Amino acid sequence: HSLEQVDPSLKGNPHTSRIMASNGLKVNTGSYEGESFLAAHYKSPDPNIARARRFSLSGDMDGIDPFSPSFNPMAHNSSELGYIKNKPKLPAEMQAELDAHGTDGFTLTELVKEQPGLTYDDFLMLPGHIYFSPDDVNTHTRVTRNIRLRCPFVSSPMDTVSESAVAVAMALMGGIGIIHYNCSIEEQAAMVRQVKRFKNGFITTPLTMSPDATIGDVRRIKQDKGFSGIPITDTGKIGGKLLGMVCTRDMDFTADDKLSVQDVMTRDLVVAREGCSLTDANELMKNSKKGKLPIVNDKGQLVSLISRTDLLKHRDYPLSSVDKASKQLLCGAAVGTRDSDRERVKALAAEHVDVIVIDSAQGDSTFQADMIRWIKAQFPRVEVVGGNVVTSRQAAHLLAAGCDGLRVGMGVGSICTTQEVMACGRPQAMSVYQVASFARQFGIPIIADGGIRSPGHIVKALSLGASCVMMGSMLAGSHEAPGEWFYRDGQRMKKYRGMGSKEAMDKGSSTRYLMNAKETIRVEQGVSGAVIDKGSLYQFLPHLHMCLRQALQDVGMTSLHELHMAGIDGNLRLEKRTAAAQAEGRVHTVQHVQGSTYSR
Repeated sequence: HSLEQVDPSLKGNPHTSRIMASNGLKVNTGSYEGESFLAAHYKSPDPNIARARRFSLSGDMDGIDPFSPSFNPMAHNSSELGYIKNKPKLPAEMQAELDAHGTDGFTLTELVKEQPGLTYDDFLMLPGHIYFSPDDVNTHTRVTRNIRLRCPFVSSPMDTVSESAVAVAMALMGGIGIIHYNCSIEEQAAMVRQVKRFKNGFITTPLTMSPDATIGDVRRIKQDKGFSGIPITDTGKIGGKLLGMVCTRDMDFTADDKLSVQDVMTRDLVVAREGCSLTDANELMKNSKKGKLPIVNDKGQLVSLISRTDLLKHRDYPLSSVDKASKQLLCGAAVGTRDSDRERVKALAAEHVDVIVIDSAQGDSTFQADMIRWIKAQFPRVEVVGGNVVTSRQAAHLLAAGCDGLRVGMGVGSICTTQEVMACGRPQAMSVYQVASFARQFGIPIIADGGIRSPGHIVKALSLGASCVMMGSMLAGSHEAPGEWFYRDGQRMKKYRGMGSKEAMDKGSSTRYLMNAKETIRVEQGVSGAVIDKGSLYQFLPHLHMCLRQALQDVGMTSLHELHMAGIDGNLRLEKRTAAAQAEGRVHTVQHVQGSTYSR
């Protein structure tokens, strides 16, 4: 269905027209002009399949960007998909018998019709043909219209999950972290700043000092900021003439904190000239074996700086999610829908946040649509994710407002009680399938938010059409997650709470549920609890990534793009699971089980 077919009130909406025009479509009384044209170009008689192929959201196809203006649909028909091109050929007689025997399992469409209220535990994917190794699997995907990740992992904006340490780890491991907003504007902006400054290409706003600064000033900066390689300029600012550099080895044997930095600084510097590429600058820094490399112009004035630690981070974390221009880590942040949140957005944009997630338990509201329009008008560079939604109609309203991504899920988190308290929501697998099928028509990716308890659930969410999964309980309890450790029954634990819990609401999260912070009666939609120690995300996330790669290998898909396409054209086969089948597929008939990473 088109936007107008889902909701007739959207017909003639300028935002609807803009979305459709940006995808090469025209508004025409609630339908698309040229549907047969799309079908012909994608070798499919079904316009829905043709359109879905055009807007496949999972990322690269052999290095080709399906959103690129140079993308040629004629060159990427179904015959080039790996699971079709590498399908084993059987003898004619055996193939005839196999055809007569019938096809195993269900297609996605058939499964949804067969199993109302579908959840992740209600089905399994059937195995496919393996002709590649897990290392060959491409997990590139999109979290928004214009931002690509190498791993489809997103942290949930909860105050016991996502702060700066988790956001840094998520980005270094190929995903992205979303900083919660259950704090002051200054605190949230500071957390975003920490993430953005963790890794750089050219540092265009380096900390500088004047020749009048003292050794004590440098030591205080090292204690507060964690580094001491500081350029000294005649003005004490960027753009001043570079006089020298001061670092730890210049001060190691100097006890007098009042001594001027110009008495100890290194004056014989290796520098690069303005206009050099980052690759050339990094090569010069490697050859010179320096920790910092200043970039100066023809007048000897400091223009920028590059750091050896950033070069090492690039080497050690090859999957890092970084901004193409600045080479800084990608970072997202959550905001509410109130007028006061506009000041929060301004502060976040000033810190160069990449994604803003509108955080609302029920996203289909006038307040959220107005916030999306305002952000896109004021800060067009910033990507906006709307939500949460679970129906096509909800999605249509936010798409018409101009969002760049959708967050899907309502009441399915491990600490969420919305479905019980409000009797409102939807089983998560069904939500993901329905919203992804609709949003795909407009080139908008969705994030499956909630209900993820194991690596298998991650793969299932992606098979239903999600481009990324958002995780809360899976990441809570990690070393990087906020909170203090405590012991219970001999196990090390951290607190984990829903943003609709009493504790979170007391701190300010009630605005997420469109309640006044001064309301005397609050309806709790979450609980507080604890989760066991999961170790460091720097080990846990690579484990999840390898689980995903091996799962895609088992179903015979070399990429998330192929997984999505197989779900659309029926080559991905699925099977229903009864309650007995679910018990059969878990650990059973043994006691004192060891080595299980995921508790149920």
